[in-house]
Amino acid sequence: MLQQMLRIRSFEERCVQLYSAEKIRGFLHLYIGEEAVAAGLLGELGADDAVVSTYREHGHALARGIPMAAVMAEMFGRTTGCSGGRGGSMHLFDAGRRFYGGNAIVAGGLPLAVGIALADAMAGTPRVTVCLFGDGAFAEGEFHECANLAALWHLPLLFACENNRYAMGTALRREHANTDLALRAAGYGMAAWPVDGMDADAVATASQRAIQMIRGGAGPCFLEFRTYRFRAHSLYDADRYRDKTEIDQWKARDPIPRLAAQLRAAELIDDHRYAELQASIDAEIDAAITAAENAPEEPVTDLTRHVYAERI
Repeated sequence: MLQQMLRIRSFEERCVQLYSAEKIRGFLHLYIGEEAVAAGLLGELGADDAVVSTYREHGHALARGIPMAAVMAEMFGRTTGCSGGRGGSMHLFDAGRRFYGGNAIVAGGLPLAVGIALADAMAGTPRVTVCLFGDGAFAEGEFHECANLAALWHLPLLFACENNRYAMGTALRREHANTDLALRAAGYGMAAWPVDGMDADAVATASQRAIQMIRGGAGPCFLEFRTYRFRAHSLYDADRYRDKTEIDQWKARDPIPRLAAQLRAAELIDDHRYAELQASIDAEIDAAITAAENAPEEPVTDLTRHVYAERI
């Protein structure tokens, strides 16, 4: 989990540099601070399980096993990207790994996840679908409709709410009269509980328990991962709605040094091994950037592919 969190953090920090250099265009929503959720949750899934994500999904894609080179090429808009260069930062996709987006619409992935879980239930497979979304999506009608249907139909679906306390620039307390999202989700008749989203071990333990319950036929579960993004909503965001003291308080709970300290205390890692991990990740990022820069762009003649039906 430490290696996975370091990969996600380092990848995104390099993406900030590339964005500033105008090598990456469009929107860029960073996951920095929330890495424990991706590393702890997705590591508990099997290859046949499905993941439906949000527009803040770089960490989810990497933790799911999509090669970093394919993710980076997608950021560059190159044909070797996981979405063929057509999706960019917000639309990472890999059907072979059952990673169904990346979705630019708040709460847009929830109905898709219900459909995937329903299909698996009807086919009688032991698969689990995980749908990641933020606290802003909890306020949308789609969540409540989907929670009701999932519970009504007893679907193998894990609702994974990454509650980072801000829906874009709107604080949780200004949007929800009752800010205990897990308690409210339990009202739909599903098992639901909050988790410290800044603790990778806590995330993995809770995720394992929920996934085992779902596989055992308990129906849907809801986990509220209480986390925090250290950076603004996107690189276009001036981030004037948060107090610097609040940000610093959450940074003191950074999940990466927190887990590293636990591993050092247990004598499972030392400074040399940590430096080796970081050096290996830096080399992986360098190789991904080089491959992306040298990959071809889609020719103009192909722009209508996947838009209109091919002539027979």
